[in-house]
Amino acid sequence: MSTWLRGSVRVVALLLAGVLGVVTTLSTATADPAKTGYPNSMASTGDSITRAYNTCTTTFTDCPMNSWSTGTNPAVNSIYARILSANNLILNHNANDAVSGARMTDLNGQVLNVNAQHVDYVTILMGANDVCTSSEGTMTSVGTFLSQFQTAMSTLSSSSPDARISVASIPDIYQLWSILHTNASATATWNFGICQSMLANPTSMAQADVDRRARVRQRNIDFNTQLQQVCAQYIHCRFDNNAAFNTAFTPSDVSTVDYFHPSLTGQTLAASVGFGATFDFTDSVAPVSSASTTPTGGGINVTLSATDNVGVSGIEYKVGTGVWVRYVSAVFLPNGSAITYRAVDVNGNIEATHTLTASPSVGGVAEPPDLNALPHEGTGSRLNYGVALGALAAVTLVALSIAVARRRAR
Repeated sequence: MSTWLRGSVRVVALLLAGVLGVVTTLSTATADPAKTGYPNSMASTGDSITRAYNTCTTTFTDCPMNSWSTGTNPAVNSIYARILSANNLILNHNANDAVSGARMTDLNGQVLNVNAQHVDYVTILMGANDVCTSSEGTMTSVGTFLSQFQTAMSTLSSSSPDARISVASIPDIYQLWSILHTNASATATWNFGICQSMLANPTSMAQADVDRRARVRQRNIDFNTQLQQVCAQYIHCRFDNNAAFNTAFTPSDVSTVDYFHPSLTGQTLAASVGFGATFDFTDSVAPVSSASTTPTGGGINVTLSATDNVGVSGIEYKVGTGVWVRYVSAVFLPNGSAITYRAVDVNGNIEATHTLTASPSVGGVAEPPDLNALPHEGTGSRLNYGVALGALAAVTLVALSIAVARRRAR
């Protein structure tokens, strides 16, 4: 092959590489659709509060129809009922996975059930039984509580990556003592062993009892801090900002059977507070994300950003078929790999996914890819490769014409 022809082929190869390199970079897989507005299904997790224990006519039983979260009793006007009034697609898709007596250690098992139900929205109210135990010394430690909640959140998020997660704070158990410790029926009932960490010696104002109640309340507060901090690590999670803890309730909001659980009125109050503190489902506008790239050795650095009409909760991405990871800083994408990304807003709306593929290159120059390896019809590529190859043919003719002209000019 003559020198000029070899040079011509080199020019053509580089031009082919450049054009095909651009095609590879911009190719995108079929996007997952946006998810906005009201959820079509939900599940609740937690303990006897979410099971609406002692609110039916048969005492000492669960009564999930009266649950503040997923209940169906119109008198309660649960979160489920409020969503149903705006979105009938959620009808009968309201699983109650809570278990009376459950502690935080049990939440992971409950969310495994949730994952099998493939719901859009999950409520979590857990921790009252970690505060209310047989004695102050048997309360769950803060470190253990944190670890157990982290495990459950990881389990839920990894297998239900699109679900909105609403975490409620633990109600203020001290307030229960405060409003009922002068009620003889309440104190007599508590003496049967209810929440002795807080409610033991309920009428005593001895310093030891005063100090114990303060320490138990602080544990209550510390648990809520852990709930808030862990929830903040997940862009699909919203903490209630201590709305449940700060809610002032009255004796009428407490069951007169055990003087501990919420009454029907208390469940109604919890539903109102919970719905006011959760996601704003009337917001149906998805956030919008974008990517910018910078070439680097062996690939590109991908920088992501997003905007929203209300506020962006975060951006997440996955490389290849990996798991979703929260975006923090620029991501290095090796040549030949793909990154899929999407933004989530503060109301849990998820935009449609975007996919970006890094062009293969050597020494910063794109290599001509293997045409047999290019995506074929039906593989999810949305580019017209016929157009791309037509462009390559045109580039080839131009390059050869330039080479011939240079040869003749010598």
